[in-house]
Amino acid sequence: MNTGRRGFIAAGSAALGTLALPRRARAAGPFRIIITETQIPLVPNSVTWLALSLGYFKRAGVDVQLVEVGQTPSAVAALRSGGGEMANISTDTALQLIGRNQMVLRGVVSPDRALPFVIAAKKTIGKIADLAGKTFGVARVGSVDYEMTRVVLAKLGVNPDSVQYLAIGQPDVRAQSLLAGQIDATTFSIGIFTTLPDKSSIKVLVSQADYFKNAPFVSKLNVVTADVAKSRPEDVAAVVRGYIAASRDFAAHPKIWVDAVAAARPDVTRAELTALAESYAHSWSVNGGLNLNTVKFTTDTLYQGPDFKDLRPVPPSEWIDLSYIKNALRTVGVDRADDPTA
Repeated sequence: MNTGRRGFIAAGSAALGTLALPRRARAAGPFRIIITETQIPLVPNSVTWLALSLGYFKRAGVDVQLVEVGQTPSAVAALRSGGGEMANISTDTALQLIGRNQMVLRGVVSPDRALPFVIAAKKTIGKIADLAGKTFGVARVGSVDYEMTRVVLAKLGVNPDSVQYLAIGQPDVRAQSLLAGQIDATTFSIGIFTTLPDKSSIKVLVSQADYFKNAPFVSKLNVVTADVAKSRPEDVAAVVRGYIAASRDFAAHPKIWVDAVAAARPDVTRAELTALAESYAHSWSVNGGLNLNTVKFTTDTLYQGPDFKDLRPVPPSEWIDLSYIKNALRTVGVDRADDPTA
């Protein structure tokens, strides 16, 4: 983590006391969380950086360091080699590792419980049914955005096989392809859509709320190895408490998030961040972000895709450990107002 990001926040101090616990002395070194972005993302998953910079982890009783890597394979390699104690990785990657008996993992919290995807399309696309026969940009066949969009289309009455899928790659590339008129529609985060400099030729066809309503998918979560769960359970518990505390403050006081990200991302306007904060009002992981029903939906959907062909079933009960979340919620209670799925 660079020094500029380490000290970029001095806002919202009045709201930072939630869930604070006395700091424990211990011989173990810092608890390292491996993340797959190298700058703060414009989605609720940004809570990892902010929980550190704003002191939530420290007040929860754990000394956290971030290990920033560029891609999921690097995060897995770091976790496997002991280069970190926890990793924020995609659910499909975790299931692949467990299903192929390559790692024994425990999913303990999801900082980004509500997938902030939208379907964006050319303005000439009048309604969702008009996507039949049109080109739709995806990362690749079998990717999360591909599988989830097929679910959303089917639930909205569009035969997903009637759409022509074009493998393009990362979300920013898909966005540029849409703006250039090379595809008719695609899926990416509301953060990308909001910060596009010129949206005059495109529109949101399916909102973030409607996308998640039809595809309640756990896209990413934080995992630890079985060894870490056994050797550092108090640190894992403290990290979960820190996530919940930060998420609740951001839900209750959006300006804390806006001020924090504005200081770290001068490339994004305050107006754009304010709009994003409003769209994330009910997206924060105020209860830890792991709901067994949504994890099961995620698992069942992924197993319909080509990447999971012949992979042994991995039920949530095998690897999702809710004990850390439950213990935290015994102290602060369940927030059903900001998380109706709890």
